[in-house]
Amino acid sequence: MSDINVTPLVDVMLVLLIIFMVTAPLLVTGTAVDLPETRAAALPADPEPIAVSLDRQGRRAIGDEVLGKEAFALRLAALRAARGPQARIVIRADAAIPYGEVARLLADVTRAGFTKVALVNRPPAPGGPA
Repeated sequence: MSDINVTPLVDVMLVLLIIFMVTAPLLVTGTAVDLPETRAAALPADPEPIAVSLDRQGRRAIGDEVLGKEAFALRLAALRAARGPQARIVIRADAAIPYGEVARLLADVTRAGFTKVALVNRPPAPGGPA
């Protein structure tokens, strides 16, 4: 007989599958704890990030509000005072803007005292260039 008998292989694979299905839920870390009730207020959650935009003409905006360079700096300082330096900032810049302009905007945001800054981009279209 020259055929390979795969029945023992299938049996072993099914046993391993059952073992993994049984042990996987047991591997979840954590301990069941009965938490006490308190009257403490919930900690304030960080609201949505502050959106800073730089359009094709080089105009700066915070949210939907387009601001001049001086007003932009004053508004950033007011936001830092209101929300603290740990508030998240997302920078959205037009793809046609030179890198130097984006770098200057990033410098102004970090100079205002914000430490959590992210640049927003758009993922490529499916099937398009990477």
